Amino acid sequence: MDIFRRLHQPTNRIISLEQEDYLFFGGTAYLGLLVNEDYRRLVVEGLYKYGINNGTSRSNNVQLGIYDEAEELLAKRFGFAQSALFSSGYLAAQAAVRQLSLSREVFYAPHTHPALWIDGRPQALKENVTEWTEAVVDAVNASPSEYILLIANAIDNLKPERYDFNVLKHIREDKKVLLLLDDSHGLGVVRKNALSAGVQELKGCHHIEVAVVASLAKGLGTDAGIVLASTEVVDEVKRSPIFMGASPSSPAFIYALAKGESIYEQAFDRLHNNIAYVCEDVAALEGLSYAEDFPVFTSTDSQLYAKLLQHRILVSSFPYPLPTSEPLNRIVISALHEPQDLQRLTEVLHSVLE
Repeated sequence: MDIFRRLHQPTNRIISLEQEDYLFFGGTAYLGLLVNEDYRRLVVEGLYKYGINNGTSRSNNVQLGIYDEAEELLAKRFGFAQSALFSSGYLAAQAAVRQLSLSREVFYAPHTHPALWIDGRPQALKENVTEWTEAVVDAVNASPSEYILLIANAIDNLKPERYDFNVLKHIREDKKVLLLLDDSHGLGVVRKNALSAGVQELKGCHHIEVAVVASLAKGLGTDAGIVLASTEVVDEVKRSPIFMGASPSSPAFIYALAKGESIYEQAFDRLHNNIAYVCEDVAALEGLSYAEDFPVFTSTDSQLYAKLLQHRILVSSFPYPLPTSEPLNRIVISALHEPQDLQRLTEVLHSVLE
């Protein structure tokens, strides 16, 4: 496995090493934008327009206009009033959780990503997210606090599992609830230009607001992080010292993100065609776990990585949930994969899992 740790090439659909070609079904570049030629041209165009980087903070009196422009476009694109861009998803999450928790009682869901932790691993009311959503309704309703911050992942990208938060509509209407979701792996990947989690029924609840933090380095191919929320919440986050003092992402990448929506939509359609193909072919196989419309298939068969590698198919493999655990094998479908790649993958999966 160590031979793949020092690559000097993009993690494209094919990785070439020691005169061997491996079909790559791993990583998190779900939409394949990292090697998309049209998207790369936009990055280069932005590079010549704005330069390599922007070494000033967002509080500086001299600013590049692409950041405000992109924040407005992205908010509208994903159905929110406003957004805030950061240089990484981790910074976006830390700025949001540290600022928004100052005036609210906080409840963490289980398995919340460490980027959203404040002081060490938080305790959750339940170890299962579905059970937690039911328990937290009772806990919030019984709490003397009026202002509440609920923090959770929008999707489990390892199990994988999509989460539904609609039961939160049963929280008392005299509470002011902010549901902060980390959707780094699902934003714009599971649903086109949309959040991955189930929150549709919360839209009619005036006392519950949804905010999103995400790394854009996954599906959206941009080294940046984002907070999406109401104007009031985003303004609150932008008062954070992290937002005020940190340098933003490269303007060239933000330019590509702002100008590349049509490229994204084409990649999204290709990705979902690929997901549908694989789901149909492996539905009857035991030992694979997957979630609807999400391009990840996992297996706890500790030998699957080695079995696939014998067929020159390379997947992600790492101990989970603990460093001492057996490896979790993560098979990732992307928009880059060609029909023959998918056919080869499914043929080999049938041969090693049946």
